Amino acid sequence: QLQLVESGGELVQAGGSLRLSCAASGGTFSRSAMGWFRQAAGRERTIVAAITRSGSNTYYIDSVKGRFTISRDNARNTLYLQMDSLKPEDTAMYHCAAHPTSANYYFTSRWDYDYWGQGTQVTVSS
Repeated sequence: QLQLVESGGELVQAGGSLRLSCAASGGTFSRSAMGWFRQAAGRERTIVAAITRSGSNTYYIDSVKGRFTISRDNARNTLYLQMDSLKPEDTAMYHCAAHPTSANYYFTSRWDYDYWGQGTQVTVSS
C-alpha cells in the first residue's frame, strides 16, 4: 500500500515561490503515474499537474503553465511541485496522488488515482 506525505506548504506573498514535496513509501512509486491536485475552501478538488512514471511527459492546467513545474525523483521516491510567481488564487490545500500503472501515461481525472496524501496548505497573500 503506497503512502504519500506532502510537505512544503506555507503562507507566502504574491509573486513568491514555494516547492512542495510528496514523499512516497510502502509501494511502487516508480511504477505510478503521479499528480498534484488542489482544493480551495468550498470547492472541488481539481488537477494542477500530472507526470508519467518515467517523468518524460507532464501536464499542466492553463492557469499554472509557465509558473509551476512538476518533477519526480524515482530514486528518492519523491514527487515535487515547484511553484513560482504565486497568485492569491493559488491558495488551496495541495494533495499529491498516485495511480499505479504499466503504461507511461499521465492521468488528469481525480477518479483515476488510487492513493492520496493528506495535503499541505498553501496560502498566498496579496
